[in-house]
Amino acid sequence: MTLIRAPELSDVAEYAYAAGVTPPARLVFTAGACPLDAVGRTVAPGDPAAQARQVMANLETALAAAGAALPDVVRTTVYVATTDRADLVAVWQVVRDAFGDHDPPSTLLGVTVLGYPDQLVEVEAVAAVREVA
Repeated sequence: MTLIRAPELSDVAEYAYAAGVTPPARLVFTAGACPLDAVGRTVAPGDPAAQARQVMANLETALAAAGAALPDVVRTTVYVATTDRADLVAVWQVVRDAFGDHDPPSTLLGVTVLGYPDQLVEVEAVAAVREVA
C-alpha cells in the first residue's frame, strides 16, 4: 500500500489524499465499528471522544480477526452524530492518534443519528493485507 500526497492540495488535512494498493493484496472491508462494550451496551453516552476511543479499540479487534491491523488501513469513514464542529474535531483527534504516523485517506462526517441508543461515533475502514507466501 502506498499513501499518496498531492502537493498541489493543502497540507492542512491530517491524512493522505489517496492510497494505492499493489497486487497481490487481500482487501478487508469492515462494518462500522461502534462504541459498544462486550455485552452490547453503548459506552460513554454524551462523550464523543470517549466513544471514539472505544470505536477504535473495536475497529482494531475487528481488523485483527480478519488478519489485519491499523497500519494496513487504506481508507476510513468517520461518522459523528452532531452538528457541533468541536465534536467532529474531538473525535478526529482520537482517530488520528490511534493511527499514529499512518495517515490513510479519510472522510469525516457529521450525521443526524446513528443506529444504537446514545451512539455518537462510528468508523468503517478498508484495509489491504499483503499475503505472506
